[in-house]
Amino acid sequence: MRESVERLAQMLQEAHYAVALTGAGVSTDSGIPDFRSPTSGLWAQYNPMEVASLGGFRSNPARFYEFWRQRFAKLADAQPNITHRALAELEARGYLKCVITQNIDDLHRRAGSRRVLEVHGNYMRGLCLGCQRPYTIQEIFEKVERHRVPLCDDCNNLLKPDVVLFGELLTPDFDQALDEIAQSDLLVVLGSSLEVYPVAGLVPHAKSLGARLVIINRDETPYDRIAHLVIRSELQPVMTELRHALSL
Repeated sequence: MRESVERLAQMLQEAHYAVALTGAGVSTDSGIPDFRSPTSGLWAQYNPMEVASLGGFRSNPARFYEFWRQRFAKLADAQPNITHRALAELEARGYLKCVITQNIDDLHRRAGSRRVLEVHGNYMRGLCLGCQRPYTIQEIFEKVERHRVPLCDDCNNLLKPDVVLFGELLTPDFDQALDEIAQSDLLVVLGSSLEVYPVAGLVPHAKSLGARLVIINRDETPYDRIAHLVIRSELQPVMTELRHALSL
C-alpha cells in the first residue's frame, strides 16, 4: 500500500486542480453506518422506499421521523475522523480545491474544509414544504417529540430535513460540482460505492475531460477499470500514510 500512497501523493503534488469526491465510507470511522454494505448497511435492514423516499415521507411522515430520530441524533454526536481532517489539511496546503460529498453529516465542514459541495444536502437544516420557511433540525425534532409529525408555524404544512430523498432532485451544489469537475485535472474518490447516480456519473465525466482518476475504497467499484490508481483499503491507514508522505 505504501507505494500506492506515495504515487497518490505525487499525483496531488503534480495536479493543478485536484477535487475530492466522498461517500459514506468516509464517515464510518466516525461511527456513522453506511447504506449499501451487504450486511451492515442500512438498506440491508430497511426498505429505503419506506424510510428514505419522498413518497414514503409524504405518505407516512410519522414513520419517517421514527426511523430517523435516533440516526440524526447519532449524526449530531459524531466527530470528524482522520479522513475528514486530512482532506481539510490538503485544502489548506493548496493540494485540493474542493470536496464534493454525498454525505449529509456536516463532518467535512466541522473538520475545517472550506469549499464543500453537499449534493445530497445537510441534515442540520430543514424547511417547510409549503412556504419554504427554514428550520433547524433541532426545531424540527422538538416538534416531533411533541406531535410526532412536525408542522410549520406559519402555514401548517409538513416540515422536512433539507436532505435529498429518493425521488428528489439533487441540491444546486450538484451544478457547482459539474463546474469543479470541468476544471479538475485530478479526481480522488474516497469511500464511495459509486452506485448512486447522478453523482457516480461525475467519475467517467471527469475521465472523459482528461482528469486523472484515483479511487480509494474498501470494496470494488464499477469504475475501478478506468482509474489511473485504485487503492483497495479502509481509509484510515491510507490517510495516515498520505499525511506522512506529504508532511501534513
